Amino acid sequence: MILKKYLLSLALGLALAIFCHHPLMVLGASAPQFFFTQLKYRGGDWDPNPQFAEPIIEELELRTSIEALKERRVVTLSDPNLFYSPFLYMAGKYEFDPFTPQEREILRRFLSFGGFLFAEDVMGAKGVGFDRAFREEMRQIFPKQELKRLPVDHSIYQSFYLIGSIGGRQRVNPYVEGIASEHWTPVVYSQNDLSGAWARDRLGKWINECVPGGEAQRASAFKLGINIIVYSLTADYKKDLVHHPFIQKRLNQ
Repeated sequence: MILKKYLLSLALGLALAIFCHHPLMVLGASAPQFFFTQLKYRGGDWDPNPQFAEPIIEELELRTSIEALKERRVVTLSDPNLFYSPFLYMAGKYEFDPFTPQEREILRRFLSFGGFLFAEDVMGAKGVGFDRAFREEMRQIFPKQELKRLPVDHSIYQSFYLIGSIGGRQRVNPYVEGIASEHWTPVVYSQNDLSGAWARDRLGKWINECVPGGEAQRASAFKLGINIIVYSLTADYKKDLVHHPFIQKRLNQ
């Protein structure tokens, strides 16, 4: 375990050293604080909403002070660049090929030492397809930790917006699920297809309708997406008691 922590710390240290010597840093230009890295896996459909990234990033930069890259990056679990990507996104419709034992160990280490995974079942079919395969992988990777509904006071519901309803292209669950590890939730899972609600074509038109709630449901999907991103960057700082009076005041309003 100590060796694993050392190797990961070394990898992160090398990433920081490379980052600090990037030409943008030398020139004093601002560097992005966030970027989507999407997981490409075998079988199934790893890229069901290819035009989701730019719209949510535009809203993230418009509504917060976070600077981000509009282009997503794509990695596999065997790609060393995975460990330079603290926010990992995984989506799908159908059952996919099981991860190898080596891939499971890599993902377990990634998530155990600070990485974050946001996963989506865009079909919203419980117990089959992507949902079944993803839950099985989480059971294999975290046999002692269950993927379960996050409580209403979880920081993900208040990291930026106070979330009252869960949006998405479809309304399957009025909650998101996650795997908790002490005060950090490294895995967040949705079946409402948030990225389907974010996706826009080259002419700026929404690709999908949001049912049954229409544009209000889409707006909620953007708010939850921003909360998930902010949570991945700030963790549970909102659990600090100093924030509770402010949050309660907004709830009362």
